[in-house]
This record gives sequence, C-alpha cells and structure tokens, in this order.
Amino acid sequence: MSLVPMSEILIPARRGGYAVGAFEVWNLESVQAVVAAAEGLSQPVILQVGPYEADYAGLEDISHIAIFHARRARVPVVIHLDHGDTFERVMHCISHGFTSVMLDVSHLPYAENVAATKEVVRVAHACGASVEGELGRIGGEESGIDVTNEDIHLTNPHQALEFVNETGIDALAVAIGTVHGFYKSKPNIRLGLLEEIAERVPIPLVMHGGSGTPDTDVRKAVSIGIAKVNVCTELVAAFADAFVNEQEEQDFRYNVPRVFTRPRAAAKKLVEEKIRLFAGL
Repeated sequence: MSLVPMSEILIPARRGGYAVGAFEVWNLESVQAVVAAAEGLSQPVILQVGPYEADYAGLEDISHIAIFHARRARVPVVIHLDHGDTFERVMHCISHGFTSVMLDVSHLPYAENVAATKEVVRVAHACGASVEGELGRIGGEESGIDVTNEDIHLTNPHQALEFVNETGIDALAVAIGTVHGFYKSKPNIRLGLLEEIAERVPIPLVMHGGSGTPDTDVRKAVSIGIAKVNVCTELVAAFADAFVNEQEEQDFRYNVPRVFTRPRAAAKKLVEEKIRLFAGL
C-alpha cells in the first residue's frame, strides 16, 4: 500500500486488462478528492503534477501535500511528474519524492528523444523511480501544453519497440488520436494503430487526453493494452463548475467549508466515475 513506483501498479494492469487512472492535482482539495475516490473503490491511483501545476502551487508545497496523503492512503498511490519539460525539473521532482517521472521531449528528432529519455531512465531507476516516455506528438492544449494540428504526429508502431528497448522506459505514452483538453471536433481514436503498437510493445501503454474521450473507445483501448489513462481538464472543470455554482446560490455566505466542500465532492465523483470506467468495475 501507500507510496509506490508507477511500474508496481501498471505492470499488473497491463497483464490484467485494466487501466489505472492518473489525475492532475494542484492543491489540497484535489489531492484529497483523488485519494478518497481511490480508497472508496479500493483501487490504485496516480497523482500527477505537470509543470503548470508545479509552477502554480510550488513544487515543494504540492509534493509535501501529495506525499503526506499518499503515505497514509489505504491503496497504492503513485506521485508522477506529467510532461516534464526539462531534465532539471525531472531531477527536482525525484529529489522531492516523486515515484515516477516523465520527460516529454517528443518534439525532438527521434535520436535526441532517445538520448534524453535514456539519461532520465538512468538516474530515475537508480533512485527507485519509474519513467514514462512518449513517442509521437499528442495534440491539443492543456496545462501549458499547446500542440497544433500541424505538429501532431501519430506513434510509429515499427519504431515503438526500438524506442522502448533503447531507452529502458517503464511505460510508453502513445499518440493515437486523443488530444489534451476537450475535443474541438469529433474524436477519431485510431484503435487499429493501438493494436499494432500493443502487439509489438509489451510494457504498459499510456493514453494522454482522457478528458472527453468516448467511454467505448476508452474501454476498447484498455482491453488492447492501455494501462494508464490521464485525466486533467475534466477534473479541473468538475471542481471549477461546482465552485462557481456554489457561489451563485441565494444568500451565499463565504466560509471555508461552504466554498470548498462541494467542489471537492464534485471532483471526487468525477474520479470515481473514471476509475470505474478504467478498471471495468
């Protein structure tokens, strides 16, 4: 139980045909909501912090909050750096107790992506942390990530196993048509491409852009080999909408429980729904 490396929960997920939810967190209430939902369903969970959230909350602050709740959780919890933008940030997160990291240099040429990711693996594994890498570029905008349609490229299934073997990563994020943020047009998830990748790559596969992806596509993707599904925008929206709606009620009075209880409950409900979907509960 408690705080664990990501590989410890993703390898069984890939083998068992289910996925673990990875949820972006940014403050005390978001961490509480995610951990409480996972505990209520007796499922492992991943707390993710991206550069946007780290810069907003302060890496030391959010890491202390996340680690405190992870260590006393009744289910396995991972603390993961999502879309790490520099080697220095990755090292900073490892030094602050993260049990998993991602260096996203998917915009670089293949050889440079391999070299940079391989170096992160070398250091992270020596510290007992897992590593997620990315091959291909996932489109959309979310938490400071902004990839235009012109910059999107899908994961090459013939290159995927080579990338995994050369870098030594523990999980591979794949570009199969999902997007960061909410979809601006009808989703076109390339499940056939995912099947090609999964046939070649034995390690856990990661779906970025889980917000708004149709449930049927998610369940099929999980059955094929997706072992981790990222959710950010939907979680932030659930929290923010409840926060705004709460204050629109007649005779609203400002106090801490009144302001934050319903948003936290709304976030918890969203996480519960996603965990059930990913785990097939």
